[in-house]
Amino acid sequence: MKRKEFIYQSAIGLAALGIGVSCAKSKGSRIPKTDPQTVTAPTGDIRAVLLHLGRNMWCDYPTEHMGALSPESIETLTMKPRLSIAWSDERWRQVVDYAAAAGINMIVIDLGEGLQYPSHPELAVEGTWSVEKMRAEIKYMNERGIEAIPKLNFSTSHNGWMGDYSHMVSSKPYYRMCEDVIRDVVEIFGGPRFFHIGLDEERAAFQEDQTSQYICARKGEYWWRDFLHIVAEVEKHGARAWMWSDYGWHNEEFYERCPKSVIQQNWFYDEAYGGFDAETNTTSDAVIVKAYHKLEAAGFDQVPCGSNWAGWKRRQLGIGADDVMGKLVQFGRANIASERLMGFMMATWETSVDKDESLQKILNGIDQLAAAMR
Repeated sequence: MKRKEFIYQSAIGLAALGIGVSCAKSKGSRIPKTDPQTVTAPTGDIRAVLLHLGRNMWCDYPTEHMGALSPESIETLTMKPRLSIAWSDERWRQVVDYAAAAGINMIVIDLGEGLQYPSHPELAVEGTWSVEKMRAEIKYMNERGIEAIPKLNFSTSHNGWMGDYSHMVSSKPYYRMCEDVIRDVVEIFGGPRFFHIGLDEERAAFQEDQTSQYICARKGEYWWRDFLHIVAEVEKHGARAWMWSDYGWHNEEFYERCPKSVIQQNWFYDEAYGGFDAETNTTSDAVIVKAYHKLEAAGFDQVPCGSNWAGWKRRQLGIGADDVMGKLVQFGRANIASERLMGFMMATWETSVDKDESLQKILNGIDQLAAAMR
């Protein structure tokens, strides 16, 4: 029996006995201590790139409890989970080297199913990185002047990586799983300064539009309870939570209730081609531009995010998005106080890096961020 099959079967067996995998770990089976990272990106000049190691953030998940993913189990799903990791060692290091040469000083790694969690090995797919592999790549990044920051998306619109736990949102098993993987990641990353918790696009309508067959979205006190628990868990381990700012677009209470310790990442790609002026932008994007001003007025630290991904309007007009990052940097520097503007991030949203055109889009995005930050 292959090692991964053994892991899956062990998880299934434990579940049948009513024992969660996280509970099966003995108190003495902690992850060996990782030395702290040796590189810290300067606050105020963070030049971050988002890379997706895992890809199961936009998918449904089969309903078999504690079962392994298989082609048979996902045949009928519209939004199918990926069964393998797209990154080869060569391509990952090619991107890291390119980023370092361009002056990028931070890589935010969207982990998902891409990291082997000692507390939950059943979440792995083919090619998932081991703890040792992740530590080696963090060291490689540090040696090239890049700080590695972990990201796990806890939005119900992007939690396919959780497997069966994506069907247990807000329950005790769900809370325990979230606590487990946060602890694992903090230990593997050597006590990172920041921990990105995602939480974007949590709307039932978004999932419907994406043709999801299993739709789950929190709002009101359910959202606040889960959100604040995740933030507290991250802070308990000495990291600072970092999140997408979507919830504030349509919930004014967000600017008062959200802890000021949480780094805000509002993202604006000018998808509807309306521009960066909240007064003249008459598109649906205007609410996003206004959020930058609201976050600034409320006193949040911000890392605005741009992209070279073209939205529906830009595609319709045959206009790319290569101009977005430069305009965003100009806008951010003009409208966010320097003591609260921590830096900027480029998100290309390319996950099929085994394809040459996707890899090139990532490299182009790095160039655009580097040029905008000069």
